[in-house]
Formats: sequence, C-alpha cells, structure tokens
Amino acid sequence: MKAVNKHARIITAATKVFAKKGFFNARISDIAKEAKVADGTIYLYFNNKYDILISVFEGEIGKLIAQAEKILAKENDPQKMLELFATNHLKAMKKNKNLAEVIQVELRQTNKTVKDYRNTTFTQYTDIIGHIIREGQKAGIFNDKIQPDLAKRAFFGALDEISRIWNISLETHYTVDETASQVLHLFLNGLLQPVRAENV
Repeated sequence: MKAVNKHARIITAATKVFAKKGFFNARISDIAKEAKVADGTIYLYFNNKYDILISVFEGEIGKLIAQAEKILAKENDPQKMLELFATNHLKAMKKNKNLAEVIQVELRQTNKTVKDYRNTTFTQYTDIIGHIIREGQKAGIFNDKIQPDLAKRAFFGALDEISRIWNISLETHYTVDETASQVLHLFLNGLLQPVRAENV
C-alpha cells in the first residue's frame, strides 16, 4: 500500500474513532484496527494522538477552506457569499458526521497544541466569514456598526450548532439549502417583523 494511501486511511480511521470514543478515550490501537494497519505503522506517520488530531484538522479543514475559496471566487454579492459559505459548510458536515463531531468536541479542548491550532489555521476558515462581512460593510450593504470578528463567530456558531443537532438526530426537517437560507435570513434581518408602510 502506498504511503499516501496509508496516511489517508489512518486519518479517516482516526476521525471515526475520535468521533465515536472521544479523543481521550481513543487508543492508538483503536485507530490502527479501524485503519487495518499494525499499531507500529501509526508511528511511522505520527508522533502521538495529538499529532493525529491536528493532522485531521489540517487535512479536513484545509479542504473546507479550499472549497469555500473556490466557490466564493465566482461571486461578488456579500449576501450571496454568506449563503454559499453556509451551504458549503452544512453540506460538508452533513456528509461527514464524524468530522462534524470531532470539530465540535475536540476543537474546543484546552490543550495548548489544540489551542494554538485553533488560533491559527482554524481561524483562517472563520476569517473567510469576517472578510465577507467587511466587504459588505465597505459596499454599504451591511451595518458598519457590527464588529466583523464578533459576527463571524456568531455566524459560524449557528452553523456549528445546527451540525451538532444533525449529528444526534438522523431525521432532519429541512434541507441544507433551506437551513442555510434560514440562518442567512436571521442574520441579515433578525427576528423583528419587517416594518410595514402605513396606508396613506
């Protein structure tokens, strides 16, 4: 088996094992068994469990960043860009529920290795949202009193929570497109009823 294929299999196996057992309860032997390789093979590619976890984040979130950038490069409307980001993220999380579980749980660890990763590479992903918001503000479309760094976290937090609910429930009442549209509508228009013009 080619080295690149073994590496990919270990990453896929680790994502599944971390999602099922949790990072701290998972053992190297569990990952090796899931990947159908010898325990020692794991150490040919990774130093320890944290190394595997960060590699999972690097690989999978790197794909999300690349996908988002490719989709958004074709669009200039900030509102549509937010919708595209939300739709792409939700589709990815619904397709790979193991990854969604790992992102939601393990990315929140207080371990320094994970914190450093969260403050660097993962921030690149949420920064895409912040950039869209800033561009919308420059164009006079979005409220310039809104802090982009707060808004990007709130927006991503909404998508993350929806992904969590999908993970614990096999049944969903809304399609990905409907969900993305609802989240976008909430953030752009809020909960207030639209102001109606009075009859003259």
